[in-house]
Amino acid sequence: MTTRVIEVDPERFDRWMAGFAERHGSYDAAEAPSSGGVVVSARAGDGSTVAAVPFAFDPLGVVLVRRGGYAVGLAVAGVLSESKVGTRHVQSRTAAGGWSQQRFARRRGKQADELVEAVVGHARRVLLGDDESPPSGADGIPRGLVVGGDRALVREVLGAHALRALAGLPLRELYDLPDPKRDVLETALRRGRAVRIELTETP
Repeated sequence: MTTRVIEVDPERFDRWMAGFAERHGSYDAAEAPSSGGVVVSARAGDGSTVAAVPFAFDPLGVVLVRRGGYAVGLAVAGVLSESKVGTRHVQSRTAAGGWSQQRFARRRGKQADELVEAVVGHARRVLLGDDESPPSGADGIPRGLVVGGDRALVREVLGAHALRALAGLPLRELYDLPDPKRDVLETALRRGRAVRIELTETP
């Protein structure tokens, strides 16, 4: 048996399950509620199984950070309502040693700090409407977050005091994304909203 993970747009999930039945025969399914939607588990007559986990949070925030740039977006009903995409250079590591290496390390650290500070500011504006302490359940505040890029930089951004209102939100992590650009932001939103399916098929 082989197992793989598939991401399916929520609007296409019922059609995908119909295709699963066509390929593997009728199936028994169980549903379980979760904060992100209804989790579906199914087993077909040939032994193939499906475990489908949605991420149906609305509004949905997106925060992508890499050393080459960043992208922040807020989506309502699956459509970006506000976003900010930009580039900032953070120097790569150098193989030089001694004083030169220390100087480059300090410069690289300063550039990374400036990148994090910039992204925190954009995230506060885009995701929180410049209100660091919005009321619980306030309209337009994300109920879940899609994050991607550099793990350490993402962790620093989300750990900022100015974004404490986002602490504890459900996360969908996409660290395989390339440098953030507008099309990458759109891809992150689509993948973030997708139903993540673990499919195990018989030979």
